[in-house]
Amino acid sequence: MDSDSKVLVAGANGMVGSAIVRNLESKGYANIIQGTRQSVDFTNQEDVKDYFLYHRPEYVFVSAAKVGGIMANKKYKADFITENLEIQTNIIKNAHKIGVKKLLFLGSSCIYPKFANQPITEDQLLSGPLETSNDGYAIAKIVGVKMCQAYRQQHNFNAISLMPTNLYGPNDNFDLETSHVLPAMIAKFHSSEDSVTFWGDGSPMREFLHVDDLAEACYVAMHNYDGEEHLNVGTGEDVTIKELADTIADVVGFRGEISWDTSKPNGTPRKVLNVDKIKSLGWEPKINLREGIESTYEWYKQNGI
Repeated sequence: MDSDSKVLVAGANGMVGSAIVRNLESKGYANIIQGTRQSVDFTNQEDVKDYFLYHRPEYVFVSAAKVGGIMANKKYKADFITENLEIQTNIIKNAHKIGVKKLLFLGSSCIYPKFANQPITEDQLLSGPLETSNDGYAIAKIVGVKMCQAYRQQHNFNAISLMPTNLYGPNDNFDLETSHVLPAMIAKFHSSEDSVTFWGDGSPMREFLHVDDLAEACYVAMHNYDGEEHLNVGTGEDVTIKELADTIADVVGFRGEISWDTSKPNGTPRKVLNVDKIKSLGWEPKINLREGIESTYEWYKQNGI
């Protein structure tokens, strides 16, 4: 992939896609096709077919997806599995049809079993039952990984997959109904003075990666990795949800009471990725958690969310 290559970033208006665009632009890539909801409906077969025939990208980053937190995943399970299957099927199929040189598919660490051994290695995929609160989304992403492998095996299509841990950063979703835990905490602490309540008991351990670090991992993998196996992307370090809340409260300047609703689910007890394989390609995360939270909160305030 050269600086003059025609590169499609599917989902370019989302948190991940916009980070990939920023990363490519910073490296001098000037021929970037930004696939947004306004330019193409990736759930529509004919739209995607026409879009690929018109633009004919040489390289594709698949960051387009329907995403959300525990509440959204439980409430809209059918939407999550259906829309994600449609999006990734349409993109992968049409990328192969027009002769794309290489495709990078982005999934999620939720593809792994609820009680996977920690830290989670890539070979634990399909080794046990999933966390039921988001199994619709997880199953769709597993299918995406398997589609990339199948197209590689049957058609010699150079499709690779990266599975990032929990992400955050600029352009995140801060809607309390649909957001993930970190942006939801930022929004709650910012808008509250006396008290806030979070789901569960605060004991689950989670790993968080700044989206700009993921974008760099995507760039490195697009250049240096051609394997069939998917790769984990994360920091390899985790914190409890309570520790995360305390850090965000301190960054935001919240001095009220933090309560935990133990009648609500905790989700997976612990989830941290083994990232030895992506690091072996020469990638390392550079943004520590507090620094990333501080910059994300500044973005949140400046953009009037």
